[in-house]
Amino acid sequence: MAKGKLSERQSEMIEFIGRFTQDKGYPPTIRQIGEAVSISSTSVVNYNLNKLERDGYIVRDLKVSRGVRLASGVGRRLPRSAEGRLSIPLAGFIFASEPVLVGDTAQTSGDEVIELTRDLISDEGDLFALRVKGNSMIDAMVSDGDIVVMKKVDRARNGEMVAVWLNDRGETTLKHFYLENGRVRLQPANPTMQPIFVDPSKVVVQGKVMLVLRQLN
Repeated sequence: MAKGKLSERQSEMIEFIGRFTQDKGYPPTIRQIGEAVSISSTSVVNYNLNKLERDGYIVRDLKVSRGVRLASGVGRRLPRSAEGRLSIPLAGFIFASEPVLVGDTAQTSGDEVIELTRDLISDEGDLFALRVKGNSMIDAMVSDGDIVVMKKVDRARNGEMVAVWLNDRGETTLKHFYLENGRVRLQPANPTMQPIFVDPSKVVVQGKVMLVLRQLN
């Protein structure tokens, strides 16, 4: 539950985040938030956003450029447009390969979004999209260049295709998830690649695949 007294500027931030997300279908960047409330320093914007997060007004994902959203009960998430289309932020890349250091490739895609109709995806939830790099999931019909639409979750069921962060390595990957015998098996869908076995404490589930948009050549 949200708590803590808000300054006038922090109230303006919450109002702007909610209004921008409702109008555009995806969250604003830190720069856009700063411009909206007349703060030129991104560090000052971050300071206020961190306080809003601590007090339960917003939720942040620091790994993507548009990782700010209002907490449940504070505002609405990813509304449908008047035409019945859903705009989803293209948040960056996910590596369907051996795990890749996040610093090796840019993880964010600026202002890109994708639009889907309601017949393609029924669960709005907290959605984001990632462009796939690599072919470790090729037998699951996910190839290099495809886009996966993800629902943000922090837990996975056995067999689900998920994006995970390996926090001891600073690496990210897209794999089928299995928890068995006290360890996590990250299973590729490519017969030329071996599964990855990881201690559960080292695996952070970031989202599960809801839809695959194939890249047609």
